[in-house]
Amino acid sequence: MTLKNIDDVTRDAMDHYVFPLVSKESLKNGDAMIFESGEGVELIDVGGNRYLDMMSTNTRASSLGFANDRIAKAVYDQMMQLHYAGTFSHVADVTVRLATKIAKLSPGKLAATSFGSSGSEANENSFKFAREYHIHKGTKPFARKIISRWNAYHGATMGAIGATDYLGTRNITWPGVPGHSRVPAPTLYRTPFGMDASEVSEFCADYLEQHILHEGPELVAAFIAEPVMQGDGVQVPPDDYFKRIREVCDRYDVLFIADEVITGFGRTGKWFAMEHWGVDPDIMSTGKAMSAGYAPLSGSTVTEEIAECLPIFSHIQTYQGHPTACAASMKTIDIIESDNLLPYVAETGAYFLEQMQRLRELAIVGDIRGLGLWTCIDFTRDKATKAPFEDDTMKRIVRRMSDNGVLTCDEGKSAIEFAPAYITTREQIDQCVDVTERAIIAEMKDRNLS
Repeated sequence: MTLKNIDDVTRDAMDHYVFPLVSKESLKNGDAMIFESGEGVELIDVGGNRYLDMMSTNTRASSLGFANDRIAKAVYDQMMQLHYAGTFSHVADVTVRLATKIAKLSPGKLAATSFGSSGSEANENSFKFAREYHIHKGTKPFARKIISRWNAYHGATMGAIGATDYLGTRNITWPGVPGHSRVPAPTLYRTPFGMDASEVSEFCADYLEQHILHEGPELVAAFIAEPVMQGDGVQVPPDDYFKRIREVCDRYDVLFIADEVITGFGRTGKWFAMEHWGVDPDIMSTGKAMSAGYAPLSGSTVTEEIAECLPIFSHIQTYQGHPTACAASMKTIDIIESDNLLPYVAETGAYFLEQMQRLRELAIVGDIRGLGLWTCIDFTRDKATKAPFEDDTMKRIVRRMSDNGVLTCDEGKSAIEFAPAYITTREQIDQCVDVTERAIIAEMKDRNLS
């Protein structure tokens, strides 16, 4: 493709495509990246430049890499057999098979799934499940409130955005959907109110309990949490946090929703991240890696008790449980199982985290953390105070890395994140760590940071 054609494509994109969460100023500065093809864990842009994708695309969805012919063939075969089956009482057999498979893989007593097309839709469904369950159960017929956490992200549709406290997407839609409130999250590098890390679990669980009491337990339907929060980069909770949260939710008949949209289907080295702590949710939202990014698909999975309690689920979408998306998911699950990828993700993720540790010596690196193939570097302008940068330092480092052929993403106020595909090799991880180190050192040199 010639330079003129590249300019034409870029101009068309700026004129005719709405870029979400990207300012027009950023687009003028060349932040838009337009890709033409992908292979393995590499992306090729419209100019022919090749990049090592260390984010599974910037949404972390492309968990099995690009051009996987097994998934593509499964989707083609399903399209030729039955591309759409309708909705209401009509469903494709592949959709039923996927729901059954999810029930077998899911932790605890999760048993039945309603499908959607995005993580936002999954959380919308999860909230509806929680509210309808309490109505039909009858013990808390007015329970409508949803409690989430500071800095959480649960989606951008109107219900999900009510639980969201991240990326600046909620405030502009005010007043929005009522009934949402938030409590502190168990961050361990910059802890709530500067407390010692050993106090975080007890504090956050006690805070949730007091908040439920304040809101009225009879009015609270559910508490939702990402097992590992994305806000400001891969916030892995203390080991006892979810156990404490589960106890509080049970005490007040508040359903616990695990938002596994990012962490589900293998990202952390287990099918679902909640397995790391042995805590079972009442409802689980999933998406992204569910179909490895090959088709839009998400799910809200509930326990047998919740499913049996509802005489009808008052929800409908035209494309829920779409056969081709479900076929992509079935083949994705098959590949993870047949290629034994879960232990590979755990082992490769541990290697990635270990190799990153050498960067702790750099003056602006505050913390390095991760779980499975989801890792981040948290930056600080002062290691003593842990103060984050208030400028474009992270964006500049990300740009330096892309200029050197490695794609990653800045996350929130202080972090750079890595979430490579499950097929990423150690050699590619070594390349990523080397490029990251060089980019940080170059940024420090340019800005006289030491």
